[in-house]
Amino acid sequence: MTKEVVGEKGSFSGKDYQDPPPEPLFDATELGKWSFYRALIAEFIATLLFLYVTVMTVIGYKSQTDPTLNPDQCAGVGVLGIAWAFGGMIFILVYCTAGISGGHINPAVTFGLLLARKVTLLRAVMYMVAQCLGAICGVALVKSFQSSYYTRYGGGANGLSDGYSVGTGVAAEIIGTFVLVYTVFSATDPKRSARDSHVPVLAPLPIGFAVFIVHLATIPITGTGINPARSLGAAIIYNKDQAWDHHWIFWAGPFAGAAIAAFYHQFVLRAGAVKALGSFRSQSHV
Repeated sequence: MTKEVVGEKGSFSGKDYQDPPPEPLFDATELGKWSFYRALIAEFIATLLFLYVTVMTVIGYKSQTDPTLNPDQCAGVGVLGIAWAFGGMIFILVYCTAGISGGHINPAVTFGLLLARKVTLLRAVMYMVAQCLGAICGVALVKSFQSSYYTRYGGGANGLSDGYSVGTGVAAEIIGTFVLVYTVFSATDPKRSARDSHVPVLAPLPIGFAVFIVHLATIPITGTGINPARSLGAAIIYNKDQAWDHHWIFWAGPFAGAAIAAFYHQFVLRAGAVKALGSFRSQSHV
């Protein structure tokens, strides 16, 4: 319950933020707005750039550590550098596109925001299409620039590493995506945004850092998906059997993780269930 601050001229709410109203499931008026198409373009270009830089980094690292080309196995950026490439690009791209499209760059993030009624179904579906197309084009650019290295070093495709079960791979993707989407909800929470509005870099920073940390943890297991568009783009352009084996993991895991994060933030941390049921409201504080 919001506290009331009493002054000489009466009372006013001490709440310095306002929760936006939930988005309708479908809003056909979006189709007539240029801002809608501008957002789609922003998501397409952002995902294209994301896949281009990150897959190029992965291919470069594998070529630098190929013992037939370089006997120094400590050469290259290493797993730490790959994680920084993914996290750093998300930080940059979210910062650049947040004011245009919201800076999703990930179908799992879009799905989580849809469940929380932050975006309409139409916008969510079109964002996912734009993201997947952008990912495909981004990986295609990598292949066109490094065609020989691209095929030799796996095309940046995700896959379940030897020694890990399917269950472990799914769990890694669920938990990794939960961390990311939970961070997105927390970083963009209206209450936090109102308090930290004078520091606009704060929202993209933890989101990018979450991607970095998750990559450190899950690269050895699945190569780190947590983004169905990223996994799909690499699989389509590489198009080898190993890229499609267990590909469903990189959709089911991220979507499940996003759904859990949306439920946790909206109905546990933000007490959405209490508001929906109209019960369990405390009357002990004003």
